[in-house]
Amino acid sequence: MIQVKELRRSFGPVVAVDGISFQVEKGQVLGLLGPNGAGKTTAMRMLTCFIRPDSGTASVCGYDILKNPIEVRRTLGYLAENSPVYPEMTVGSFLNFICDVREITGRARRKTLDRIVPTCSIESVYHQTIETLSKGYKRRLGLAQALIHDPDVLILDEPTDGLDPNQKHEVRKLIEKMAEDKCIVISTHILEEVEAICSRTIIIAKGKILVDSTPAKLKQEHGCSLDAVFRKITKSNGPGRQEEK
Repeated sequence: MIQVKELRRSFGPVVAVDGISFQVEKGQVLGLLGPNGAGKTTAMRMLTCFIRPDSGTASVCGYDILKNPIEVRRTLGYLAENSPVYPEMTVGSFLNFICDVREITGRARRKTLDRIVPTCSIESVYHQTIETLSKGYKRRLGLAQALIHDPDVLILDEPTDGLDPNQKHEVRKLIEKMAEDKCIVISTHILEEVEAICSRTIIIAKGKILVDSTPAKLKQEHGCSLDAVFRKITKSNGPGRQEEK
């Protein structure tokens, strides 16, 4: 469902993403790991057509991010690191606005809101303005807008950021359930989260892929916790090296 081919993006002299290639299939939850500044968010922004690559390309559900950006946006749901919202809107009016954008109308809209509001546990704040919400509820609202059109592909940047332990558990269970028939890419710094919900892990440093494997395989190969594996790989593998699967 996602195919990435030699994606590269620079910001002035800084190479944020340096020729990465990978693919993700339906039923997979891919965890993108890496230190701060590794290039994870830049890669996600290119996949979601928010920024253009300097070279290389990618496709989502068969649509090229350079040739068919509108179709790409229609097929995926994106939760950005800092999900943009309108603070003066209520939760309900914002979700209705997203329905307008996604061209969800009439009975389909009522059915959609009846599904997504309880799914993201935002019933109690439905009539509140967004500026009054806690960080956790804002994150849940961001997740709701990403899921509202029931996309085939989800790209989630730090989906549980700001949530309390119970809320994190609920979101992880939701992702596990959705993974059965979707393609999901998650960026996170929480290694416990990777072990809990990711079927595959890519570790990036300085814009290059260092490892493409599974959490269980990495722990078995290195004989230590995933946290220790992460530290070992990101410190010992130079930015010019890309290991095979």
